[in-house]
Amino acid sequence: MATTETPAVKQPNLQQDEFAQRFLKEREELEVDKLFRALVKLEGSDLHLKVGRPPIVRVHGTLKELNRPPITREEMVRLLFPMMNARARRIFDEDGGCDFAYTVDVDGVIWRFRVNMLQQLGSIGLVARRVNNFIPNFEGLHLPAVMEELCKFDQGMVLLAGVTGSGKSTTIASMLNWINRNYRKHILTLEDPIEFVFTEEKCLINQREVGQDVKDFGIAMKHAVREDPDVILVGEMRDEETFMTAIHAAETGHLVFGTIHASSAATTIGRILDLFPEEMHSAIRSAIAFNMKGIVAQKLLPSIRPGVGRVPTCEIMTFNPTVVKLILEEKDEKLPDAIRIGAEEGMQDFTMSLKHLVDEELIDRPTAFRVAPNRDALKMALKGINVSQPGIL
Repeated sequence: MATTETPAVKQPNLQQDEFAQRFLKEREELEVDKLFRALVKLEGSDLHLKVGRPPIVRVHGTLKELNRPPITREEMVRLLFPMMNARARRIFDEDGGCDFAYTVDVDGVIWRFRVNMLQQLGSIGLVARRVNNFIPNFEGLHLPAVMEELCKFDQGMVLLAGVTGSGKSTTIASMLNWINRNYRKHILTLEDPIEFVFTEEKCLINQREVGQDVKDFGIAMKHAVREDPDVILVGEMRDEETFMTAIHAAETGHLVFGTIHASSAATTIGRILDLFPEEMHSAIRSAIAFNMKGIVAQKLLPSIRPGVGRVPTCEIMTFNPTVVKLILEEKDEKLPDAIRIGAEEGMQDFTMSLKHLVDEELIDRPTAFRVAPNRDALKMALKGINVSQPGIL
């Protein structure tokens, strides 16, 4: 969501600037920095470097080549190897790729990037995501009002689902910052790498980067329960261990936020179950049913409104008694119907979200129909026909 319109009040993140300035003093200016500056000045979201191609930036969802010659193998090594510290280089050599945060000063403003260094066809390459140096609010991201309600729980789990680049990290940052502005709590983030650096308002905030501040995620979670957090960001649910530690934290009185790769709120249940052997599915269903507070699936779409780059279309499933019952009874196929019927409680499916974005003139109809899971349902919704069917459950 790096290209979404700026909220009305944009304040510099002073803690982030101080953090980054200290970091920048520890290293010399690198040749690759000029490519990161080009990305920022073009208001792009991603930078791609591949041998044999000019640098490529993604602007408002579209890939565009920079006006310069292709990068040679020798130039790529010269550009990228100095970016890696000893830890990153060790991981890169062992795994064939590594992730880390990178910081560049652009005209006196500090910008952070989430970098993935990779190897393909024997050559080194890079993909970097620009991270906003401010955290937009829900209105600035054009998110529905129910997002605020998901921030008010004292304990439980909230998951953001979507593919890479769907804006999950930005949405979670916005949610954590809402808590930061409204409650006096301790927020603890466990990230690899840290993306958004928060400015403390009402909350005490500690951010730990795996590999830099703590050896690995397992140790970080072991420490977390001794650090008196109220809210924990655990990052991506990639494996059985991550989910189990996160759900245990939710069970023991913490509000836990995380992300997962899934295409919709309803299919997230199956995605979680896929992390576990079949004999554990019943127990995991119970853990989900009684601890999950909400699942938000989102996709980023190009906007037609001037000044707005991309906007999210969101499917939101909250865990009311109907949803809990369906999950416990293994009737996941009926969850989409439960979402539509739960509209009065703030739930919405992608059809409802797309209709709203079209009505608000944030996206055009061709874009809406291109990504609609059910084109006929969207066509009826745009005509004002209610597609929810009470009583089908």
